[in-house]
Amino acid sequence: MLFACGGEKEVAQTVPDASIYSLVFLDKTQSIHVDKNYVNDKYRQALTDIIESNMKNKGDKLEVYFIHENTSKARALSLTVRSEKDNMDGANATDKEGIETAFQLSLQKEKGIYLRQLLAKMNQQNTGSSSQYTDIWASLPVIAKAGESGSEVKVYYFSDMIESVRGSDRRDFHIKPPKNDSEAEADAKADSKKLDQYAIGSPQVTIVSPFEPTASSKENNPHITHYWQTLFQELGGVSIEEL
Repeated sequence: MLFACGGEKEVAQTVPDASIYSLVFLDKTQSIHVDKNYVNDKYRQALTDIIESNMKNKGDKLEVYFIHENTSKARALSLTVRSEKDNMDGANATDKEGIETAFQLSLQKEKGIYLRQLLAKMNQQNTGSSSQYTDIWASLPVIAKAGESGSEVKVYYFSDMIESVRGSDRRDFHIKPPKNDSEAEADAKADSKKLDQYAIGSPQVTIVSPFEPTASSKENNPHITHYWQTLFQELGGVSIEEL
């Protein structure tokens, strides 16, 4: 029995983690200025952390979408970890160390290439007319599709989260932002009924805000943050972290 238990434990340790599917939404509208030092430094550090934390095993995936007028059609980058660890079955301690070292070297090289590509996308300017509108709702079908993969989905919005789309059934927070938390909550609950066709599951959602800690509530409206927290909770019980 002891032998059998030990054997099961060995097997459990060698099963790889579920692959991670990271979605990075980079706001490419007029209100985001990545040329400002504070924003550039903060976004660069956050993207570096995402690559380090989420791209660890073969099959881990990262996709970048631009947020603007046509978000759901704006996939800018798709990256997948190719590095693979050699089979360690029957390997002695020295060989295992060599296999691990070779894998880490290959992975770090891959991560370096991916980070350079990510930073290039971060700094890419959008001079087209699509920069005038911010369709964050359109990220929801993208998240739902990622959830179908069976991977652990992690979502990152590099945005001020100011939804701004024309139309009687849409929100334009530039023109009419929520005045308080109760209004934000009511709007989010009403909108969730229009958007619940997208089964987003329970991804981990992080908002990487461009605002400095000294920003006023007029600039960094806390009621807009509350709107998104409520909307995501209504759609999938998702908790949001804001950086």
